[in-house]
Amino acid sequence: MPVSVNSALPSATDLARAVQVRETTPQTLLSDTLARLDAAQNLNALISLNEGAAQQADAVQARVLAGETLPLAGVPIIVKDNINVRGTRTTCGSRILAHYTSPYDATVARRLMQAGAVIVGKANMDEFAMGSSTESSANGPTLNPWDTARVPGGSSGGSAVAVAAQLTPVSLGSDTGGSVRQPAAFTGVYGLKPTYGRVSRFGLVAYASSLDQIGPFARSAEDLALIMNVIAGHDPQDATSLHAPPEFVAGTPDDLRGLRVGVIRESLEGNTAGVESTLNTTLDALRGAGASVQEVSIASLRHAIAAYYLIAMPEASSNLARYDGMTYGDRNTPGADVNTSMTLTREHGFGREVQRRILIGTYALSSGYYDAYYSKAMKIRGLIAQEFARAFADFDVLVTPTSPFPAFRRGEKSSDPLAMYAADVDTVAINLAGLPALSVPAGFETIDGVRLPVGIQFIAPTLKDELLLTLAGGLEGVGAVQMDAPAGY
Repeated sequence: MPVSVNSALPSATDLARAVQVRETTPQTLLSDTLARLDAAQNLNALISLNEGAAQQADAVQARVLAGETLPLAGVPIIVKDNINVRGTRTTCGSRILAHYTSPYDATVARRLMQAGAVIVGKANMDEFAMGSSTESSANGPTLNPWDTARVPGGSSGGSAVAVAAQLTPVSLGSDTGGSVRQPAAFTGVYGLKPTYGRVSRFGLVAYASSLDQIGPFARSAEDLALIMNVIAGHDPQDATSLHAPPEFVAGTPDDLRGLRVGVIRESLEGNTAGVESTLNTTLDALRGAGASVQEVSIASLRHAIAAYYLIAMPEASSNLARYDGMTYGDRNTPGADVNTSMTLTREHGFGREVQRRILIGTYALSSGYYDAYYSKAMKIRGLIAQEFARAFADFDVLVTPTSPFPAFRRGEKSSDPLAMYAADVDTVAINLAGLPALSVPAGFETIDGVRLPVGIQFIAPTLKDELLLTLAGGLEGVGAVQMDAPAGY
């Protein structure tokens, strides 16, 4: 079943099934994907192609012909460029790693390939995953296919665009404070942030180690379940990995009956009219399917943005210390002494936003300020987790907008760091609490004559990730998921 570049891209589930029954081949799917990527170069969704993809496709074909059953047989996939894939460049969107080639596979990459997926390339991203717009990449900004004058969200903007523009049916990103969910909302696809520890972080380049989590993008609950059943599960190479075998399956409308849904009151202010309307329409659909819907307050959320950045930036400062031109990072400072070489390497290798976060993080950890900033932020983190736990005593899932507004224009917030940080107001608390959350494409808002996607975020208790996919499938069944392809894609 060859796929035309101008036709709708089948789901990962359908592509894998077609390869398995020999209606098509991994080589054909790879060729079609490369053609799609070539036709969409203007979006700048990728940093690099995987030169080993053709060899992967050949290996998958040989395994299928040998009678092996592979859940992702031949499925083309793109992964964020902070996920290591052996033999490919892993740049994290930064000049300092422009020539780094990974000598090993991240656990998620290895599991994808074992399941028959073909990793086609590495997605563009905000430098070292620090951003909410994919504008800070050393490789230039990624464009939103719904309106190329607008951002796709960040930091996993390239991964989101790959799925939204139907370049690949699924992709992987990473989520430290909303970096899967917010781009999913801005581009009109699903984006799942799993429970912290549910998916191995081995081989993920760290931004903030206590917050980072790899998660998938997809266009259906069925595809989300497919990929999560492959990448989730305990990994002895990750000390934070949890023993929780994946059992993901898309739900049905019957699964919504009796579901207790709590609407977080603090998320109801400051939303655009379209976001507010989409949230109300989604809640009405849940009520119509037999769910109960009530408001719930989590008062500590007003401190979440401040606490998040006072934890994430110090962790980033520590993690990025290794990029000094000595341990990792490009160095071009002949004749310089060690201190000068390190200083120049970091000055020229890191972009402005990364430098800003390193400086703030180092300051927050410095003598005399640790207790005033970092220690207090950690106490707020504990309070947020406690309030979520209390809410889940009365509700099965909680709901907020994924973002208070649709995709904003390129450059609109890049000169105002505080405004950019505030774009994560609905997402950062989930990472602080280590909870799973899913952005569902639930509607659209027209701004300046342009129709833009709106996402609604559902939050589940720890290790209840499967419930989110049950919910997503149910919402699809009652018509509450609104997903189109942007014009031309």
